[in-house]
Amino acid sequence: MAKRKPEEPPKGAPAWQATFADLMNLLLCFFVMLFSMSSVDAHKFELLAASFNQTFSIFSAGATAIGDGILISNGVSQLNELDEYINSTGKDSEGETVPKDIEEVIETIEKAKLEESEKLAEKVEEALEEKNLEEEIDIEFTSQYVQLTLNGALLFDSGSVELKEESLPLLNQVGIILQKYSEGIIEIEGHTDNVPMSGAKYSNNDELSNGRALSVFYYLKENTMLDPSAIKHSGMGEYVPIADNSTAEGRAKNRRVEIKIYNSLSTH
Repeated sequence: MAKRKPEEPPKGAPAWQATFADLMNLLLCFFVMLFSMSSVDAHKFELLAASFNQTFSIFSAGATAIGDGILISNGVSQLNELDEYINSTGKDSEGETVPKDIEEVIETIEKAKLEESEKLAEKVEEALEEKNLEEEIDIEFTSQYVQLTLNGALLFDSGSVELKEESLPLLNQVGIILQKYSEGIIEIEGHTDNVPMSGAKYSNNDELSNGRALSVFYYLKENTMLDPSAIKHSGMGEYVPIADNSTAEGRAKNRRVEIKIYNSLSTH
């Protein structure tokens, strides 16, 4: 059964965001989510609109602030770091407490995103079980993405970034799943243990983890119909362990590749 991954601690608001940008982000997120929801509580809508008008001095009339674009046409918001900003303080850029109605909308959005990830995780898990791959790949999810974790020993020899020949059928099945269920960004992360590199091509674990993530990216790009522009890849080195590096078993778990499938409601 797929596990819910603990949410990462929220980050503070970027210093460069101005009051006007904050307001536009909040408005866009709010109206896009209303558009994408199957039903709207009219009473709550009126209360929330009144709160916006009272708190942010929104002008009445029919003037438009933004035009047609990818954010609206997709039916979802791709505003970077909006969740982190809203959840970090519970206040707007002027230090005023966010109205309770807005907090309820934010909670509704988070719930919808979590449900979206859970449904996606169930579909992916069923696909892996059909191919008898549930033992090779671990599944977790957050409100933003579904994560597939592949043990590094299945994919690479020690100190190498070359994919093993016997790992290719597994990656082929992963590619099929990504093509079928991915609707947005895919992120590939390479991770290592904390044992220093010695006598190998790569001088440190940062380079090794980045090379492994890149190898998986190249294979998926060449053997699937996935859009390369929607695939990110990065090396995380030894800095995000999931087990104790003081034991051989723990180090083996830390040597891994994570593939994150961001859901259709993700703000990533």
